[in-house]
Amino acid sequence: MKIQADALLFDNDGTLISSMESVYRCWTRWAREYGITAEAFAAVELHGRPAAEIAADLLPPERVAEAVARIEELEVSDVAGGVVLLPGTRELLDSLPAGRWAVVTSATRALADARLAEVGIRPGLVIAADDITRGKPDPAPFLLAAEKLGVDPARCVVFEDAPAGLQAGRAGGMTTVALTTTHQASELSADAVVTDLSAVSAQATAGGVEITLAD
Repeated sequence: MKIQADALLFDNDGTLISSMESVYRCWTRWAREYGITAEAFAAVELHGRPAAEIAADLLPPERVAEAVARIEELEVSDVAGGVVLLPGTRELLDSLPAGRWAVVTSATRALADARLAEVGIRPGLVIAADDITRGKPDPAPFLLAAEKLGVDPARCVVFEDAPAGLQAGRAGGMTTVALTTTHQASELSADAVVTDLSAVSAQATAGGVEITLAD
């Protein structure tokens, strides 16, 4: 399958990198510190959502700001050795022209920068939780990335592993490619589904980027 695009927009955790061990280690410690029961914690979707939304699901409003600061502190301090590149990430990003891709993450900028630096990824543009008021599944993060890159959202391709992120991409009128790195294919609604970025290649063209998805 081939897709013509002006820009590629990548989720970070679960798409470019994996920090799942660190995520669950830090959030489990956080839940214990805040007295959240195992049952309540297990019922909340952690992946692909801003920390503020997760905290708001589990705590009274007056405790959310403090709790968000605490989970960021835990996660930023846990990146060393806890973040790895997923298959195909380095090869795909190295093939892309500057200004034709961005990272769009539900993490805060401090956490996103720490995780990306740990694996040596240096995007020209990162849209983080700090940059928007409505996170995924709202399309605002992806639409902001398209605006910053100066491209039509309809000419963007979103790469995501989480249902909320794919929903955000679709709501923004973008082509969506799902990765089955954290969810089963049956849980993911997208224009195309691949195992990981090793199934994706890209080549610069006069008008943008031609993306090829392996069958």
